[in-house]
Amino acid sequence: MSALLDRSATGPGALLVRAARRRSLKRGRVVATVLAAAVVVLFAVSILLGTYTVTIPDFFRILGGEQIPGATFIVMESKLPRAVIGLLVGAAFGISGSIFQTMLRNPLASPDIIGISYGASASAVVAIVVFGAAGTTVSLAALCGALVVAMAIYLLSRRGGAAGYRLILVGVGFAAVMQAVVTFLMTRADVRTASQVLVWLNGSLNSSNWDRAAVLALALLVLLPVTAVLARRLRGLELGEDTAAGLGLRVEASKLGLLVAGVALAAVATAAAGPVAFIAFLSGPIARRLLGGRHSLTVSALVGAVIVLAADFVGANLVPGVSLPVGVVTGALGAPFLLWLLVTSNRVGRGG
Repeated sequence: MSALLDRSATGPGALLVRAARRRSLKRGRVVATVLAAAVVVLFAVSILLGTYTVTIPDFFRILGGEQIPGATFIVMESKLPRAVIGLLVGAAFGISGSIFQTMLRNPLASPDIIGISYGASASAVVAIVVFGAAGTTVSLAALCGALVVAMAIYLLSRRGGAAGYRLILVGVGFAAVMQAVVTFLMTRADVRTASQVLVWLNGSLNSSNWDRAAVLALALLVLLPVTAVLARRLRGLELGEDTAAGLGLRVEASKLGLLVAGVALAAVATAAAGPVAFIAFLSGPIARRLLGGRHSLTVSALVGAVIVLAADFVGANLVPGVSLPVGVVTGALGAPFLLWLLVTSNRVGRGG
């Protein structure tokens, strides 16, 4: 028996599996390295270039504490916190979207499609229009709204187990209701308040500051290790609920934990920059294609950071004298991708 096991472990099939695994791991490392380099380059471009350019020596002098008239304020109070928040927001949305899409085995299952981001938006708009809130209060309202709507979606879709298609359909219904609430409140608000709401709804890094960056960084410092532990169960859930249960995985408990982690990541990102469109939706599928079909939360985070940093730089510099919200640019990218995904999914029999 031991001889048979030894031969099977070193047979042609096993060798092919090991070789494929090594190629997959190597491809993953290469992709992650290239994306990390792209993030560093885009981060530097966001700080050094644009309407106000800063030389590399001046940037390091500013970091060292030297006061350069004009440049120090622009770098330390505007460009640097904006780039930091853009990077963190992109990573958080990317991981959140990848969690939902992998767990539910559906590329449409991202927070900005199934209503969670709309819940954050509706709560923030209520806080702004009804209570006259601003700043941190709006961010807290968005966080609470996302969590409440996510729990409502989960409970309503839980009959017989929270199946992926059921959760998505319930989420789309919630998205429509929350969008109707936002539209109604916009019609009741005065012009100044409505313009403030519209800027927030588009998702923008224009109001970035170190306070928001610190809160977001602290939140991610707590959430990312928890997500890394829970993500070990994604591989089992990706095989299907029956198979995961057969492997001894506590399916409902695992899905609930991952749901809370994914919602929390999307919620803190939305609270920091507003509901930046399609980042959570785009990052996971792009990462999968780069990796040849595998999912990776790390690569999804890097893809999200690349998209946000690139879109923010384009939005800030595309039209001279006009700083477009980053959500406008990502929305222009995401809408065609959504249509393409729907068409190709239906073509292969996976659509609705």
